[in-house]
Amino acid sequence: MYAFPVSIDCGASGNYTDENSIVWIGDDGFFKNSESAVVRSNNTVSHVMSTLRVFTSLNKNCYTIRADKGSLVLVRASFFYGNYDKKSLPPSFVLLLDGNYWSTVKTTLDEPGIYEVMYVVKSDTTSICLAQTQPHQLPFISALEFRKLDSTLYANIVDPNYALYVRARGALGANSTVRFPDDVYDRMWNPARIFSGRVPVTSDAKLIDVTTAPDNPPRKVLQNAITTTSGSLTLFPNFPDQDVSLYMNLYFSEVTALDSTQKRSFNLYIDNIKKSEPIIPPYGEAKEITVNFTATVNISISLVSTNDSTLPPLINAVELFRVSDRLNDGTDSKDVEGLGELRNSFSILKEIWSGDPCLPSAYTWDRINCSNDVIPRVTSLDLSSLDLSGPLPDFSSMDALVRM
Repeated sequence: MYAFPVSIDCGASGNYTDENSIVWIGDDGFFKNSESAVVRSNNTVSHVMSTLRVFTSLNKNCYTIRADKGSLVLVRASFFYGNYDKKSLPPSFVLLLDGNYWSTVKTTLDEPGIYEVMYVVKSDTTSICLAQTQPHQLPFISALEFRKLDSTLYANIVDPNYALYVRARGALGANSTVRFPDDVYDRMWNPARIFSGRVPVTSDAKLIDVTTAPDNPPRKVLQNAITTTSGSLTLFPNFPDQDVSLYMNLYFSEVTALDSTQKRSFNLYIDNIKKSEPIIPPYGEAKEITVNFTATVNISISLVSTNDSTLPPLINAVELFRVSDRLNDGTDSKDVEGLGELRNSFSILKEIWSGDPCLPSAYTWDRINCSNDVIPRVTSLDLSSLDLSGPLPDFSSMDALVRM
């Protein structure tokens, strides 16, 4: 079992350190019901995307990581099909988080997909699982990264009962991705496309104090910004075709020392409704604004100059999070304990059982049945025809069993 923090190069057999000083470990030998594959693509991708692990059986396959109960973590899962099987049929499958639906992964022929989530761990382990949903569409994964975050981060928006799915994390005006070691938490801040009317600018401040922003953005993302040629700067021009609850963190730092005749002041508007007091970016420091809203397909988000401003709006970085449905609490701990004793005693059970035993209900472990309770119980257990040998461990904690 892995432990935090860890970077797993799925499908790889060895360990190595990349150009960002991140140590990657291979996962060969951890799964019986899987195969590793090498990706040969015309697209230029990072080394970690050159291998993958594909799961050829079972309806749910999981990576389980030791964690500190109650800790805030960041998990990033990466997928690059790259036509590894020479079928030109990129698959679709489901990504699960501790017995909860995370996302449907829809891979493409030659572009990587990255999914990222932050949440509070509810036990001493956490599991990320891949589940097959359609015949002949085998789930695979290229990389899986687990990071522990300071408990003080995102204190205004983190709720242990909900996950925050990262929709965007942008270093605006930058020309390359910012991550570890520039960001000590290894958040990935991606450069934004420069749309018409946007102007990238660079700060001339020798030092930027980021401690003035509660969520501690890396200094490097505040060294660049985008502004506009008009008095209004539109953010996120495209949204999904469904209503979603979002949190947005906006980061500001003035790029030059203004003289007495200059002023940069603007407000945040969502659907033409003012959502902030006048924002005046500080020079040599960081300012952070957090807002919660429901996004619709035609929503407009913009920074608009105040009447007394002589300079257009400016923004350095942004984070956008989708709030999950309420997370379940998992299978009853007494059943998890008993099944764990059985797994540890018989190697074949380690091969077929991983992740949460009962949840999601569509992906319950083979050879068990579960109740429909909010915290489900295991009600039946079938260990026949497995050629088990040796004494049975004590699994008397499974006191809801009615059939075995």
